Amino acid sequence: MRQGKCINTYSGGEFWPLDPREDEIHIKDIAHSLSLLCRANGQFRHFYSVGQHSINCANEAKVRGFSRRVQLACLLHDASEAYLGDVTRPVKAFMPTYLEYESKLQQMIFSVFGLGDLTGDEHLQVKTVDDALLKLEMAELMNLHSIEAEPVKGHYDLSFRMMDRVEAQFLTMLDELLSAS
Repeated sequence: MRQGKCINTYSGGEFWPLDPREDEIHIKDIAHSLSLLCRANGQFRHFYSVGQHSINCANEAKVRGFSRRVQLACLLHDASEAYLGDVTRPVKAFMPTYLEYESKLQQMIFSVFGLGDLTGDEHLQVKTVDDALLKLEMAELMNLHSIEAEPVKGHYDLSFRMMDRVEAQFLTMLDELLSAS
């Protein structure tokens, strides 16, 4: 018997977020869901998806000259949210059990895509990029300038983008990064 209850996925399958299995992780579910999940708990000036953020993170990793592995990790760094939902950082910090499940699932997703052996330095590069994009997003989409992080090195369009286009770009970028490995 599996732990918890399942959710139904875009591809028509079932997924147990508290008891994940590698063979139930599907990139179409991840790309679709992330294109529909709004960053910042919907508090931005307009809809800006986790998928668009992930694409920008992968592009920022490329601009910084980080390896294709790190670019791929940046693209997938929030993939667990496709199955668990997005919880804001201030709340997540007080949810140790959630953090355990999120970490386990995120590691499993990384493993599915050949990133199960990311080094500490690679994880730090992903976090640095994620924080830099957060700083930009908060400044541009909330006029909040108090986030402490390195500035981005690239230029990013944070305007509203249709979800189907974000989903398609996410999948294309994933294919390109996987084929170059």
